[in-house]
Amino acid sequence: MDIPILQGILVIDLTQALAGPYCTQLLADFGAEVIKIERPGSGDQSRGWGPPFLAGESSYFLGTNRNKQSLTLDLKKEEAREILDRLIHRADVLVHNTPRRSTQETLGIDAARVRGLNGRIIWAAISGFGMTGPEAEKPGYDVIAQAMSGTMALTGPPEGGPSRFPSPMADITTGMYTAMGILAALYERERSGKGQEIDVALFDAQTTWLSNIASAYLATGIPPARRGNIHPNIAPYQPFRAADGWFILAAGTEALWEKTLSVLGDAGATIGADARFGTNADRVAHRQELESLLEGEFAGAPVATWIERFEQAGVPCGPILTPEAALDHPHIRAREMVVEMEHPAAGTVRALGNPIKLNRTPATIRSAAPLLGADTEEILRNIGFSDSEIETFRAKRVI
Repeated sequence: MDIPILQGILVIDLTQALAGPYCTQLLADFGAEVIKIERPGSGDQSRGWGPPFLAGESSYFLGTNRNKQSLTLDLKKEEAREILDRLIHRADVLVHNTPRRSTQETLGIDAARVRGLNGRIIWAAISGFGMTGPEAEKPGYDVIAQAMSGTMALTGPPEGGPSRFPSPMADITTGMYTAMGILAALYERERSGKGQEIDVALFDAQTTWLSNIASAYLATGIPPARRGNIHPNIAPYQPFRAADGWFILAAGTEALWEKTLSVLGDAGATIGADARFGTNADRVAHRQELESLLEGEFAGAPVATWIERFEQAGVPCGPILTPEAALDHPHIRAREMVVEMEHPAAGTVRALGNPIKLNRTPATIRSAAPLLGADTEEILRNIGFSDSEIETFRAKRVI
């Protein structure tokens, strides 16, 4: 294996909750040294989010903070500035999720100060609404971004109310976008020698999930409607009920539609001869009639049978799995999407793996999420503080 792609990159992680820690975990997986700065005594707010807890450690925190070191530091104390500044001088990236500029300045992590100390550093801000615009500096969480982006209004069955997506997709999306921005800025720095500022907002990131829905509205001016499990532009492309459960069918092209009809035999020939279903546009226009005919056929056999038939025909399909079944799926295991780590308190812990597969410099799982402040003394010694200075910091509750 070659040297990890981000080895030698030092990241100061001043984030908590999920979007920021997810971003820095991605960087850590590819070899960056990530120093997570946490409040003495309490740490990242997600350390308290539970149950479940494993030996007192939040599973939420364990899932997004592997491969990191934990340094406790009270940035509200003047003595903490010397520690922070030494780290800034050495760092390549600083990531925070403090939305208010006044608070950033109080803590000494505002862009002007940080980049004044180190012109090569990448300063990345994650917030609910960004550093500019009429909503700037307002606090934000994943659920707020889902609500305000338009995606919550479109989630759920047509006859229901707005629904929150069960996983924190705004946080995860923002974390990914921020990591992408950091990597782009590091690449650009190789040419210019200069760092820059990155501003990523949950509201912006979640709005990108509108994707083709947004493009349709912007093209036509017609407000999108909540459609549940159906695709607004393709049919059939949705879940169907079989004799013993549900499966998903995605006939996204005319060729796949023809294969779908072939699987259905004589019934397929009859459906295919119906002018209402001649093209995808026809099928979308007559979706309810098509659904009724297909569901009548699918009710005659179990899910496994339909999956086998459609797979043999080359039609994209799959069972609708529960989360536990998905996590135990042999393909997920073969792709190393569930990983094990040894934690000093919780023992063996399992978590989701990294989905990005590089053949020479792959992501590595080197350590579980750290105990609060576990690396404080080692980090301080590494940046030049003596044992007596460390004891003074501790006595003054700076660390």
